[in-house]
Amino acid sequence: MRQLLTSLYLLMLAGLAQAGLDVSTRATPGSLPLDGVVIVGSPSADPLEAFVTQDLAGDLKRLGLRTATQGAVQIWVGTAGRHAQIDAQAERLGLGALKDCWECFRIAVLRDPAPGVKQALVIAGADRRGTAYGVYTLSQALGVSPWVWWADLAPRQRGPLHLSLSEPLKDGPAVKYRGLFINDEDWGLHPWAANTFEPESRNIGPKTYEQVFRLLLRLKANTLWPAMHQVSRAFNDNPKNAELAQRYGIVMGSSHAEPMLRNNVSEWKAPHDQYNYATHPQKVRDYWAERLKTNGRYESLFTLGMRGIHDSGMQGGGTVAEKQALLNGLIADQRELIRQHVGDPTTTPQIFVPYKEVLPLLPGLALPDDVTLVWPDDNFGYIRQFPDAAQSRRSGGSGIYYHLSYLGAPLSYLWLDTTPPALVAEEMGRAFEAGARQLWVVNAGDIKPHEVNLSHWFDLAWNPAAVRAQGQGDYLRHLAQQLFGMADISDIWDGHYRVNFERRPEHLQFHLAGERMKRSGWPLAAVHERLNRFAALLARLDAVRPRVAAAQQAAFFQLVEYPVRASALANERFFALERYAATLERDPAGARAFAAQAVRADQRLKALTARYNAGRWAGILAEEPADGLWTSYRQIAPLLPAPGLGGSAPDALTELTRASADLAPLPLLEPVAPALRVTDNAAWRRVPGLGRGNGVLAARQPGATLDIAAPGTAPGPNCLRVHVLPSYTATPGEAWAADVLLDGQTLPLRWPRGPQDAAWAQGVLNNRLPASVTLPERSGPLNLQLRAQQRDLMFDGAELLPGACKTQP
Repeated sequence: MRQLLTSLYLLMLAGLAQAGLDVSTRATPGSLPLDGVVIVGSPSADPLEAFVTQDLAGDLKRLGLRTATQGAVQIWVGTAGRHAQIDAQAERLGLGALKDCWECFRIAVLRDPAPGVKQALVIAGADRRGTAYGVYTLSQALGVSPWVWWADLAPRQRGPLHLSLSEPLKDGPAVKYRGLFINDEDWGLHPWAANTFEPESRNIGPKTYEQVFRLLLRLKANTLWPAMHQVSRAFNDNPKNAELAQRYGIVMGSSHAEPMLRNNVSEWKAPHDQYNYATHPQKVRDYWAERLKTNGRYESLFTLGMRGIHDSGMQGGGTVAEKQALLNGLIADQRELIRQHVGDPTTTPQIFVPYKEVLPLLPGLALPDDVTLVWPDDNFGYIRQFPDAAQSRRSGGSGIYYHLSYLGAPLSYLWLDTTPPALVAEEMGRAFEAGARQLWVVNAGDIKPHEVNLSHWFDLAWNPAAVRAQGQGDYLRHLAQQLFGMADISDIWDGHYRVNFERRPEHLQFHLAGERMKRSGWPLAAVHERLNRFAALLARLDAVRPRVAAAQQAAFFQLVEYPVRASALANERFFALERYAATLERDPAGARAFAAQAVRADQRLKALTARYNAGRWAGILAEEPADGLWTSYRQIAPLLPAPGLGGSAPDALTELTRASADLAPLPLLEPVAPALRVTDNAAWRRVPGLGRGNGVLAARQPGATLDIAAPGTAPGPNCLRVHVLPSYTATPGEAWAADVLLDGQTLPLRWPRGPQDAAWAQGVLNNRLPASVTLPERSGPLNLQLRAQQRDLMFDGAELLPGACKTQP
């Protein structure tokens, strides 16, 4: 029975992603055998259609299946209106459903569709990208991952395969433009591309971008903002890059700081102070026009507006009104340039991204209705503002610019993939419901090691309802089964995201730039519990690894082992160093043991990273902080004790595969505080994967109440500290608000959401915001209620502390 339930569960998960495509190693009545199948494209195929037809044959070969040039079982691949065999069966296939359907596709099985053809699996696209997405939907159903190249993820060999389709499948995206922004490439993608993958370019060049385009297609993405740091030459510096993008059907855009497809860091040759529309408008217009003349023939998303060079504020204009007037004028001029060199500006796709200092200027901008408003997050995964009812009705619609990686204040996170998919689904779900459906772009740094989150991001953009319904746990189980054939790998991923959400490995520093160094302040009980959680994850990892097929061990190391083990070792190193510093003066011998523990963890981490960077991926990954650049935005490199102070540490290379023994927890001294008990209420929904414990509780509507109880209170007043996630309300500038209801009294709680102030900085580093209220003196058990004043407030626990609340900084 257990095996049957597991099989049914996995079939349900597969149905969410592959929509009815059933693949088996055994023939069933009506199934289509894939070994020896004939793949039929169109002689007049678009280059993208021709490529994916060939790529399908390559995927079958990866699976150990043969293709033939003649036979009675065929796969027809093409776009409606451009494939003779498909068009001849248009009525049987129901191709009318594809009319005017953006990037949609239809997959169906035909019996005896043509002389000599007994069965034909038809993949018909409404357009060329729809055809590509149909092909890669089949490839994924067969077991070829989008990460087959980028993560060395060889498909599992299962023998001859047979495909069944109970009824025709029609699918298409919920979000129109779904894109990736390659950013902060200095420490990964650029050194790898320039020195390992295409040293002939000494850059992120056509060879690398071609693989990026192929990955995007397999992920069902269609948009790219290319790398733009000074270390890289501009994307359009090599004309082959834009030509390849057009061939692969990738829509090119540019970031919020790069209007008109211009990479200002590399391409603006005049003095920086002349990149100022108030003082040198003609020089800037000519600069923009030059790009439109060369790239106007390609499918593009044109970024409007203007910021400074390299992600700085716009030059020109003094007051807010003057800046708004300057932006209004230059946007009108940009639209005129588009009319002159590209086409009708009312139908040419354009976006405006009110990022950072631009967001407050938005109310005074006369932005044309057809321009897509792209709302930014706060760089840490919390969307700053959502479209209101009027903005959601704009003909250009709304979009979102989101971060999975970031270089900037208060502290960067450029190393590991630690944003929980649950947070992405919550925030992007709110955005989708508010009408942000035109463009989703994610900043994922160097692509690696964000494979899991990028899979989730693009699956979410394609079908938000299905992915959100799965939740983090079920999504990760499906992905683990799809990639490795082992659903229990998901427990490792889930635990990795949960523990690192409480503090990222890149944020193991508790003072900000310009502040005096300070320790974490965590009780030893909390440190002990955290390291034990890492040890448990490593024990699970070591139990799973031997079951992974040999051909998938490299992918397992990249996608599972490295991020989990690296974050565990970073935590062990940090907290051992804290204990070393805290005990050196009173217990030198004990301190030296902590020092040795930190040195040992550091050696193992360095060796682990060297292993990742060996071979074909040399240079792709750098532990954060990788160097001394941008120091005001990055944590300080750990200061290890000098040789001799910490004793000797064993050779890390011989101990890479050790698990729980790697983490020697620090002594447990302080008792844990008594926990409050929270009773779920139908007015709230639990979101597993976020916050501390079993997940946060999100208010379904204003007025939602939670019951909170404690065994008793200390004599005198008591302080109730309530935590929420540092998300933003639907009303710009509004604070989260709730009331504590106790003994007929209403005690207010407020969580202000300042524009990246000190409270925000601590909030995003801890992924929680506290607010406190002093409870009146009382005796006996405590029973109170928390009443939310807004929908989507995410409650993350509460603490009861003796004494009156102290004023919060």
